[in-house]
Amino acid sequence: MHRFTTKFNRYEYRRFPVRMLYLVCPVILVLFWVMIHSVDQSTLDRQQDSLQNAIDRDIIHCYAVEGFYPPSLSYMEEHYGLTYDKDLFFVDYQPVGSNMRPEVTIILK
Repeated sequence: MHRFTTKFNRYEYRRFPVRMLYLVCPVILVLFWVMIHSVDQSTLDRQQDSLQNAIDRDIIHCYAVEGFYPPSLSYMEEHYGLTYDKDLFFVDYQPVGSNMRPEVTIILK
């Protein structure tokens, strides 16, 4: 008689993968969220750099063609085709004078 021995439960090994699934799934979801957030931030940084380059290029082009710096940001939008997402970026355009380069600051909203 086996009074003090425990009987081997054959279903115990079947529950082990389910328990691991409860532990591994949240870890995978958190890693996935971190990667998506990283890609999103990288994309926003690239968009901001691209907008800065486009504004600089339009400022230089306007000065080379017309002989003066653009008086406003809307002037570059109308005459040089500058487009950007106004809901995403705030562009502070401060013209100093017609013969001095304007100060441009781009801020992510």
